[in-house]
Amino acid sequence: MTGRRAARASLAGALLLTLLATGCGVRPSDVITGRSATSGPAVGVGLYLLSHGRLALVIRGTKGITASPEQTLGMLAAGPDEFERSQGLASEVPVGLVPATPVTATADGPGVTVTMTGAVRPLSAVAADQIICTVADALALAGQGDSFVPVTIAGPDGVRPPRSCPIK
Repeated sequence: MTGRRAARASLAGALLLTLLATGCGVRPSDVITGRSATSGPAVGVGLYLLSHGRLALVIRGTKGITASPEQTLGMLAAGPDEFERSQGLASEVPVGLVPATPVTATADGPGVTVTMTGAVRPLSAVAADQIICTVADALALAGQGDSFVPVTIAGPDGVRPPRSCPIK
């Protein structure tokens, strides 16, 4: 009888340990977005598009050609390609809003200024963040700054205040 009791106790203990071990796992979560790595060989350029209304880094292939920050912004201004749209990605950057001049360093600090061809004041905050994050990462990839540099967006209608990419 004591053997049977010991077997039941062992079985109960094993079940308890199994239940405790399975209850301590990693909980499921939504996709967590982050900044791109800015070192090493480039396989494409990073564009910040929108996934469910939130900034999402998308790597777009460049067929071995190194894209300048201006070319990268031009790709962003062209909007999501067919594959990206099929994945539910979108953009609030107006199609055709491209940099008018090269992305330049400001004279009064460590930031950069992007002068665009169209109006920048009516841009939504999300559209401005798409531009800011895309240009900051493009400059970092080109070795012309870091991905946390403040970016000022200028246009024929005025200037938006400098801001760093909100994704850390």
